Amino acid sequence: MFAVLKTGGKQYKVQAGDILRVELLAAEAGDKVQFNEILMVGGDKPQLGTPFVEGAAVQAEVIDNIKADKVITYHKRRRKHSSQRTRGHRQQLTLLRVTDVLASGADKSGVKEAVGTAIARRAAHGSKGEAAPAKPAKAAAPKAAPKAEAAASVSEADDLKVINGLGPAAEKKLNEAGITTFAQLAAVDPETFEATKVKPDWVEQAKELTK
Repeated sequence: MFAVLKTGGKQYKVQAGDILRVELLAAEAGDKVQFNEILMVGGDKPQLGTPFVEGAAVQAEVIDNIKADKVITYHKRRRKHSSQRTRGHRQQLTLLRVTDVLASGADKSGVKEAVGTAIARRAAHGSKGEAAPAKPAKAAAPKAAPKAEAAASVSEADDLKVINGLGPAAEKKLNEAGITTFAQLAAVDPETFEATKVKPDWVEQAKELTK
């Protein structure tokens, strides 16, 4: 009995006892692997897959991981640059000995599936890359409340520039000293107030405005 299996983007017709070279698998020498992508099983009752034969498999033993013959590539650009480049490449392969062809019951064999190294890396990464726990919502900035209070105080402040002789610069200094209303300015003692120079006339006008 023979089978046509698919691995590494290629198809191979195999039977028990065949020695096979396939694209590098995630397995070591001595491991037993199973190919589950079977396109066809031949014999007394041939089976064609759609695309794979359900329950069929090919089991094999890993002999070694080897390298194919070196392939040389040569590139030359004649014009303008006049450059040339030579490269060599040896494809990594896995050497197998086919031990059995199963027409059915592959899902109960207990043999690990033969997968390529790239698929194995992606699977390992996916198993470790568990979703991170959701970050708790950020609490409201503590500065929000002071800003609200500042806005409220500004809205309640009087326009000190209404007082004759008190300009924007003097108003700014008074606000920095905590004087924002006519009532506060009316309570100021010009002789002892040190934050800025306060004229007695300003205090008198503030008293009139608070009445």
